[in-house]
Amino acid sequence: MAELLDSNQTPGAPGNPLSWSRADKDAVGTAYSLSSQVWYTSAGGVVTEIYFPDVDTPQVRDFQFIITDGATFYHDAQNDFDHQCEWPDAPALSFRITSRARDQPYVIVQDVIAEKGSPCVLVRVTLQGDQAFLDKLHIYALLAPHVGGYGAGNVAHRASTANGDRLVATRGNYWLAMGADCGFGMTSCGFVGVNDGWTDIIANRRLPVWNYDAAKGGYVALTAEIDRAGENQFVVALAFCVDEPTDITASTPNKALIAVSEALAYPFDDPSSTYSHRGVFLEGWHGAVEAPFKPTAGVTSDGDALFELSRNVLLAHEDKTANGAFVASLSIPWGEIVRDLAAGYHMVWPRDMCQSALALLAAGAQDPPLRGLMFLVASQSKHGSFPQKFFIDGNPWLPDAKQLDEYSFPIILAYHLREANLLGQFDPAAMVLAAAGALIANGPMTTQERWEEQEGYSPSTLATNIAALVCAAQWADAATAQFLLEYADFLEAHLEPWCVTTQGTLVPGITQHYIRILPTHNSGGFIFPEDPNTATIQMRGYGGQANTVVDAGFLELVRYGVRAANDPIIVDSVKVVDAVISKTLPQGPAFYRYNHDQYGQGNDGQAWYDGAPFGKGRPWPLLSGERGHYELAAGGDATTYLRALEQFAGPRGLLPEQVWDMPDLANTSFVLGGPTGSAMPLAWAHAEYIKLVRSVSDGRVFDRLDVVAERYQAQPGQPPRARRDIEVWNFARPVPTVAAGKTLRINLPSPFSLHWSSDDWATSKDQGATQTAVGIYYVDLATQAAEAGTSRVFTFFLVDKQRWQGANYSVALRP
Repeated sequence: MAELLDSNQTPGAPGNPLSWSRADKDAVGTAYSLSSQVWYTSAGGVVTEIYFPDVDTPQVRDFQFIITDGATFYHDAQNDFDHQCEWPDAPALSFRITSRARDQPYVIVQDVIAEKGSPCVLVRVTLQGDQAFLDKLHIYALLAPHVGGYGAGNVAHRASTANGDRLVATRGNYWLAMGADCGFGMTSCGFVGVNDGWTDIIANRRLPVWNYDAAKGGYVALTAEIDRAGENQFVVALAFCVDEPTDITASTPNKALIAVSEALAYPFDDPSSTYSHRGVFLEGWHGAVEAPFKPTAGVTSDGDALFELSRNVLLAHEDKTANGAFVASLSIPWGEIVRDLAAGYHMVWPRDMCQSALALLAAGAQDPPLRGLMFLVASQSKHGSFPQKFFIDGNPWLPDAKQLDEYSFPIILAYHLREANLLGQFDPAAMVLAAAGALIANGPMTTQERWEEQEGYSPSTLATNIAALVCAAQWADAATAQFLLEYADFLEAHLEPWCVTTQGTLVPGITQHYIRILPTHNSGGFIFPEDPNTATIQMRGYGGQANTVVDAGFLELVRYGVRAANDPIIVDSVKVVDAVISKTLPQGPAFYRYNHDQYGQGNDGQAWYDGAPFGKGRPWPLLSGERGHYELAAGGDATTYLRALEQFAGPRGLLPEQVWDMPDLANTSFVLGGPTGSAMPLAWAHAEYIKLVRSVSDGRVFDRLDVVAERYQAQPGQPPRARRDIEVWNFARPVPTVAAGKTLRINLPSPFSLHWSSDDWATSKDQGATQTAVGIYYVDLATQAAEAGTSRVFTFFLVDKQRWQGANYSVALRP
C-alpha cells in the first residue's frame, strides 16, 4: 500500500481562496463507457473542471503545465501561449490543445481522453521545437483540486509507491491521484498563492525550491516535475476514487493509485498494439448510436460535423451512475467569480433535459431518451411535480420554484416515445397522469416561466401545458381524458385574453401582439381582472407596463400545434420580435430573451452575479433555432437560422448560452458574436440545433404534435373540437366573475362536497365532487345567460379532513 508522506508539512494554511474556472469551454469530453465515471473540460489552453463519480460533482478546478528554461523565461500555460483547441477525432470527444509560446520557439500539444475502463483522465503531452532548445526545458504539472466540489478543506500528500512517487488529494472520502508514465522528479504540496508551484516558479521566477510532503486543510495545489529524460512525449494520468472507511480500515487513495498505474501500463495510442487507450476510446464513441439519423444532403453547411458533434455533446451530459440524468451544461456560469458549493449548470433541469432527450431521439438515438424518461419517473415527487432543478440523486436545489413547463415536458417526452414505439415494456402512465394532475393542481399560472424569473401567464409555459394535457389524455380512462382535454381547452381559450395586448405601442401600427408574461399577483394578492393592457410588471432593473415587454415564447404555440403559423396575432407578434429583440450579427440573426433583460455580461466584460447592477442580457443562439422552426412551420426557408447556429458554434463546435453583441472588447475574450462568460456548451442550444436540422430534413417541425394541432386548428368546414365554455376556479385563481352562460368548474386536489347557492343562500344545494384519475376533484356549476347580474356563492366540506373550509366564496355572473 502507498505511503502518504507527512513529515514535512506545508505552512501557510488555508491559502488563498480559489474560484472555479471560466465557463466558456473550448471542449468537453468523457469516454462513452459506464465504467469510466469521469468527465473533463477545457478552457483557455488548460484542462478545467473534471467531474467524478457523477456528472454533477466537480473534483478539479484546473490542471496545467508550467514551462521554464530555469533562467530566462517562466511560462504560465494560460497567459504566455496562443492556444488552439480542436477535435482531432470528431465526433468522438477527444480534444487536442495546441499551445504556441509567444516569445520562445516551441509548442506544447495536449491530447486529452479518458480511460474507458476506469475513472481516469489521460493527457498525452508532445513538445515540438528544435531538440537542442527542448532539452533545456523543465516541465511541471500543476493541479488545483476542488475535491467533492470544494476548494476549501482539501488535503494533499506526496505518496510513495512501488511505481514511484505520486501525488494525491482528498476531502471526505473522495480521492484523486496523479502520476506520469515517465515518472516525477521533484514534487510538492502547497497552499494556493502562498507556497504552491505557481508561486514558487512563476511568481518568484526560479526553479522550485519548495518540496513539502503534505498540505492540510485549505486550498491546495499539487506540483510535479516531469522526469522526461530527454523525451518529447509523455502521458499524465489523473484518477479518482471514493473509499469509505470501515470500523477497522481508514479511507485510502489506493483505488485511484491503482487506476493510475494500470492506465500508464498501456500505450496511449499505438496502432501496432493489441490495445491502446485512444483506440478503445474511439470505438466507444463510434458505436454510441446504433442507427444515427443522417441529415438530408445540403441541409448543413459542414458535412454534418456540428450535427454529429452536438449529438455526442448531449450524450456526454448524461450521468453514468444515475442513467438517464442529463445535466444542462458541464460548466459553471461566470465560474471565475464563483467559489465552493456552486451548482452551476451541472444539474438536471427537467425542461433542458427533455430538450436533450428529444434531440437525441431526433438524432436517431433510441435508448438514451428512454433512459431519460425513466430517470424522470424516478425523480418525480409524490405529488406528481418535478423540482425546478436538482442533483442527480434527486435532491432539489433550494429554494425550489414551481415551473409548470417542467411538469409538462416529461409528458411530451413520453408521448414522443410512445409514438415512436420506443417505450418497450416500460409504462409511464402513472408518471404522466400524476404530472398532469400536478399541472392542474398548481395552475393555471406558473410560479416561474422558462426564464426562471417571473410568475404569471407565460405563452411558452401555456403552450407546453396545453400540449402536455392533450398528450396525457391518451393514457387516461375516458372520463379523465375528457377532463384533461377540457382543462387544456380552458387554457387554450384564455391564451389571447391573458397573453395578447390590444394596446401595444412597441411597433407603430401593431397594437395586437403577445407579451412576455402577464403577472397575476401583487404583494401576495391576486390581480383581477387579468388584463394584459393594464397589468404592470416588475423585473430585475425594470418596472413598467406588462405590454411593453415581449419575448418570442409564443412561437412554442406554433411548435406544438396549438396555433397555426399564419395566425394573424402570431404573424404580428413575430414582427414585434424582429423590431424589438432581434439583432443581426456577423454570424446571422440573433435574438434576446426579452427587452430589458439584465441577465448577462456587463458592457465592460464584468462577470454577472445575482444583484449585479451592470448586467445586460445578450442574445441566445438557441432562440435563432426556435425562430428557424417557426420559419419552417410558416412555409419559409429556415436555412438562415441554421447557418447562424453553425456560425455561433465557431471553430470550437460548441454552442453557448449567450453571445457577445458589442464590438470586440480589448484585452478580453469577448468578440462580436462569440461566447460570453455564461455557459458553453449549453445542451439546450445543441438540442435546438439538432432538432432544426432534423425538422428541415423532414420538411416538418420535429416537435409538432398532430394530436394537439387536430384539436386546436380546425379545418375549413369542420366545427372546432375544443370547448370554450368553461371557466375554472381554484384557490390558486379564485376568479371573481364569469360570463353568464358559461360553466363554472371548481377544482381541488382533494375530495370535497360543494355547498352552494344561486340566490344568496335563500336556498342551497350540496354536490359531491367528481373524482378523476389524476388526483383532481371537480364540480361543474352551470349558468345561464339570463342569470347575468346574479352570483354563485359556495363553500367546501373537505372530505379527507371532515371539516368545513370556514369561508364563503362568491363568483359574479357578468353579461
